Amino acid sequence: MFRRFAAAIPALALVMLLASSGLAHAAALDGAALTWPWALPFIGILLTIAAGPLFFARLWHHHYGKFALAWSVLLMVPLALAYSTGTALAALVHAALAEYMSFIVLLFALYVVAGGILITGNLRGTTTTNLALLGFGTLIASVVGTTGAAMILIRPLLRANAGRAANAHVVVFFIFLVCNIGGALSPLGDPPLFIGFLKGVDFFWTTTHLWHDTLLVTLALLAIFAVVDQIYARRERIALPPAQPLKLKVRGLINLALIALIIGAILGSALWKPDIGFDVLGTRVELQNLARDFALLAIAGLSLWLTPNEHRRNNGFTFEPIREVAILFAGIFTCIIPVLAMLQAGRDGAFSWLIAAVSTADGAPRDVMYFWLTGILSGFLDNAPTYLVFFGLAGGDAAQLMTELAPTLAAISLGAVFMGALTYIGNAPNFMVYAIASERGVAMPSFFGFIAWSTIVLLPVFAVLSWCRF
Repeated sequence: MFRRFAAAIPALALVMLLASSGLAHAAALDGAALTWPWALPFIGILLTIAAGPLFFARLWHHHYGKFALAWSVLLMVPLALAYSTGTALAALVHAALAEYMSFIVLLFALYVVAGGILITGNLRGTTTTNLALLGFGTLIASVVGTTGAAMILIRPLLRANAGRAANAHVVVFFIFLVCNIGGALSPLGDPPLFIGFLKGVDFFWTTTHLWHDTLLVTLALLAIFAVVDQIYARRERIALPPAQPLKLKVRGLINLALIALIIGAILGSALWKPDIGFDVLGTRVELQNLARDFALLAIAGLSLWLTPNEHRRNNGFTFEPIREVAILFAGIFTCIIPVLAMLQAGRDGAFSWLIAAVSTADGAPRDVMYFWLTGILSGFLDNAPTYLVFFGLAGGDAAQLMTELAPTLAAISLGAVFMGALTYIGNAPNFMVYAIASERGVAMPSFFGFIAWSTIVLLPVFAVLSWCRF
């Protein structure tokens, strides 16, 4: 993994060299001038991610990086020809430095640190045990992040249910609750809320305004899971070993302190404003963000150094899941460039019909539409930039959004966080958990199979929430 990062240094050096040339003054990509066919590479990479594991699994497993690269090239080359090399490169650098880099560094740090926490014991895959793990994971997700909570608990969950013939549904609900719903109560929980915090939303605003929505959805999903799990258990007629004292042990506790350092690094970067930055092809890279990312990488290195190797071996820890996420999301962040530009163009862009749907004729916000459109787009786009787009459409004034437009901000926040659970790519921990479970031999649903689960289970719950809330 580290060798691959090191191999990227020459490419970064090339970018920095270009930044010092005349390309540094390239025009920004004009979203109002783009038309819908520019979204085809993004649609293509999503369909490839969906179809690859289903129809050509062996080829996909060995060459998914080449597929991601191919779709990226199919976007960037026409973009350079249609506009200019400088414009295309500037757009790519902006996606890499302003959006992707911090995103993947945070995920990498949480993945490595949480992977060093080993929970052992004779957990049995009963409905009660599964409910306890799902509930606990949902509870801590807003404290250690959805990625941290998922990486701490997914392996104990898989071990507890290893003897069951049907266990994929347990992982599906784990993705719903721990990887998404549980992150709604603080900026640490999910990237969209952290974006809002950086834009001026009070740290505890989501805690005080979204707790009842989160509790309602969590209880509803836990109740549905209890019913589904009992149906599977009775169908399998599973014979679990006799109950014994749990004898739970948590090892690698140094990593809990390292997770606290990760939280501190994130909060520190938001509070420390030295007003020092570097311009790279028109993208301003702030010093506090660079310091945060280097600190996160250093914390990950400390975890690898301080944690006994046996803890990771017993966890079945490998770098393959985070590697797959890093490569595929690099392709997604590249192919999404024109889509986000068209959305950010607002009423002047190709998706103006979406913009018109979130407001009435007199300009008042339609909160229910903010909830559903932010949510559905978050399920298929990255939820952080989607949140940012709709935050801007709602006025972008955090003080106003927290007070007189509080229902609108709640709609945007709930949609971005909750509906990241609609697909495997709606939130990065979803795909990481999918990769870990598949690596452990769990017969996970395909991309479309997971959407079927989320359509049947989540959409009715969200429909009830939107009717009650908005």
